[in-house]
Amino acid sequence: MRMTRVLALITAALVMVSLGLWGWSSVLAAPPPQEAMAIITSPTNAAVVRGQVTIIGSATHPAFQFYKVEFAREPVVGGDEVWSIIGAIVEQQVVNGQLAVWDTRQVPDGSYSLRLRVVRIDGNYDEAFVRQIVVANAQPERPTETPTPAASPTPTITPTPLPPTPTIVIEQPPRPTEKVIPGVTRTPLPTPIPDQVSFNLDPAPFQNACLYGMGAILGVFLVFGLLAAFRNLIYTLLGRRH
Repeated sequence: MRMTRVLALITAALVMVSLGLWGWSSVLAAPPPQEAMAIITSPTNAAVVRGQVTIIGSATHPAFQFYKVEFAREPVVGGDEVWSIIGAIVEQQVVNGQLAVWDTRQVPDGSYSLRLRVVRIDGNYDEAFVRQIVVANAQPERPTETPTPAASPTPTITPTPLPPTPTIVIEQPPRPTEKVIPGVTRTPLPTPIPDQVSFNLDPAPFQNACLYGMGAILGVFLVFGLLAAFRNLIYTLLGRRH
């Protein structure tokens, strides 16, 4: 009886442990909830595209239902009716991967906008936009080559000869011809001789003046000498008396 109870308790414990492990394993095996992301990473704003364009980005949400990628010709005027879906609705979440492939050859060249819409289970949605994408599939026309005009030869300038320099002739007036009168003899005039100016200097007055001057000077010196001698004599006599 006691043995049966022990076995029953052990069995119950094993069952509880098994149930607990199964619960934990289910919790661990459940995928982690995705965060909400709606983003287009390629192409970027103002990109120039042609041909088939791969659209890269992420479309996730914890309550994800589906996503779709659409395009519209710019300027975008209006509601959802101006947007056209690329491909089809996708019911799988994408993280940094290919969202859609856009065949731009099916649309005219021009400027377009892209829209990613991630729709949740409750019907609400998140959106991302890329604008001013230029579709340029048409090959640019090759410019018409304009022929280069041939270079015109440079005209040769021929020098014009100058007129000859006129020679100036100075005519001398005619000399009068001497008329010979009969019976009259022509006497040539004498050649004028310049008068010679004679300058005679008499030295006698100068000599006399010099002698008189010297005599006067000697007389003056003699007078002063005599006066000096006389004065000295007077001083001498006066000194002796005293």
